[in-house]
Amino acid sequence: MSSHARRSLNILFLFSFISPVLAQTEKPAASATTPPAVKEPTHADLLRGSYGPYRANNDLLFYHLDLRVDPEKKLINGSNEIRFKMLTDGARIQLELFPTLQIDSVEMGKDPLKYERDGGTFFVDFPKTLRAAHTYSIKVHYSGSPMETGRFGCFTFKQDTAGHPWINTACEETGASVWWPNKDQWRDEPQEGMEISVAVPNGLMDVSNGRFMGKKDLGDGYTRWDWKVHYPINNYDVALNIGNYVHFDDKFGDLALDYYVLPEDLDGAKRQFAQVPGMMKAYYHYFGEYPFKKDGYKLIEVPYAGMEHQSAVAYGNHFHNGYLDRDWTGVGISPRFDFIIIHESGHEWFGNAITAADKSDMWIHEGWTTYLECLYVEYNYGHEDEVKYVNALKKKVKNDRPIITARGTNAEPPQDQYFKGALFINTLRNIVNDDTRWFALIHDFYQHFKYQNIMTEDVEQYFNQQTGMNLTPVFDQYLRHTAIPTLELKFDESAGSVEYRWRADEKDFAMPLRVGLKENWETIRPTTEWETMKTELTKDQFDVATDLYYINVDKQ
Repeated sequence: MSSHARRSLNILFLFSFISPVLAQTEKPAASATTPPAVKEPTHADLLRGSYGPYRANNDLLFYHLDLRVDPEKKLINGSNEIRFKMLTDGARIQLELFPTLQIDSVEMGKDPLKYERDGGTFFVDFPKTLRAAHTYSIKVHYSGSPMETGRFGCFTFKQDTAGHPWINTACEETGASVWWPNKDQWRDEPQEGMEISVAVPNGLMDVSNGRFMGKKDLGDGYTRWDWKVHYPINNYDVALNIGNYVHFDDKFGDLALDYYVLPEDLDGAKRQFAQVPGMMKAYYHYFGEYPFKKDGYKLIEVPYAGMEHQSAVAYGNHFHNGYLDRDWTGVGISPRFDFIIIHESGHEWFGNAITAADKSDMWIHEGWTTYLECLYVEYNYGHEDEVKYVNALKKKVKNDRPIITARGTNAEPPQDQYFKGALFINTLRNIVNDDTRWFALIHDFYQHFKYQNIMTEDVEQYFNQQTGMNLTPVFDQYLRHTAIPTLELKFDESAGSVEYRWRADEKDFAMPLRVGLKENWETIRPTTEWETMKTELTKDQFDVATDLYYINVDKQ
């Protein structure tokens, strides 16, 4: 558990009980007069989402997930060894496993342990008090048929076009405990990484996270594939990919690039995956080297669109540019590159190396990674195309509820976390109004928080300190309110003046921006109070740099 995570713990408990819960829906965006329905958190939501006492009393150190997968019967069985250090004295810890799977036993060494199940949560009880600062290890044995659920199925038994088993995982939304027992939350990751061992029928391959350590024929028709993750890893990033894969590789400097695809897609993959070194070059330029070098970088073909599994990025974009064969942003730029390669790989920096400590702050994953797409465009095609690309995101924003959801409730943030999040970051860039300073700032921000689990308050504090500005009202307006700020302008052409102020939910909202003529912008610093400036421009001539900020403008 990071120091940043610990110092936000009390705040998290408070918010988990007093914040309203906003439900995510797949219905069309609500109108301004019809806000989305409010959903109270269920008992299961609070168990899963809150960082309760039986989670907070221990710090994860290591997992060893050892699993056997039977494609014919659609069954799994195995164990997860969990090593942890107690932070306070205690005799109970909290873990998760969906009730569709059976817990066969829980052991500490050779001694069986008692446990109590409550839906998808189970509590392990110890016969003696575990002491603070001491390290312990338990093993959970389990079995069953994992349920197929969520957008990508979470754990799916499929077949490829040749009839071979093709089994994959993608559990970010639903939770990794659909298929393996773990501490299913975001705040605490195993500090010492994990080992993943997956036994599959001979002739198939398993590709998981981390460095390939070898395979072993078990002599019973199964082969075990062993992988070692050398870094902390978010539980939903843990993946298995079982199929009739073929492998090819490449290098980016001293970074190993490994690719696993179905045989019939080998030629298309070799053509499309040639974009990876260029992607690495762009992200190295802005943020520094790939964060999981000991594990290497992998792209793995899957039967769904894609997912940011750490060091094992899932790819299903049909080996074409754009996103699922379409112009993602509609301005002619996204067909120049493969969206899944660029976006999902960007999560290695934001989402995997830097992880939100609570699902409520998931914009730290998605907003920043969507902004990385914009930086990729700028690096390869120039600033003018970056401006065009980022502004094309505006039509995707709904502004129907805040980006940050209620903490401690396992509530899924709205889709605006992607597009409004990136537009907010682009707005910050133009508040700083110095690209040399901005690029140094975001590079250092990433390096400062790399391998940590953080909250929005950590991001705010860092940007406040490094810029010398009070940006907290700006963060709050864009992330904790529904509406974006509106610049109100009142023209008095006879007096050659214009009054201006911000209309915003945050009383202390203040944000500089550029106005006047595009060829010769003038920076003003509006607050929520009316101010006046002289101008020779008429209402029609007076412009606002709306391409640089995500705002509304009301000219009166």
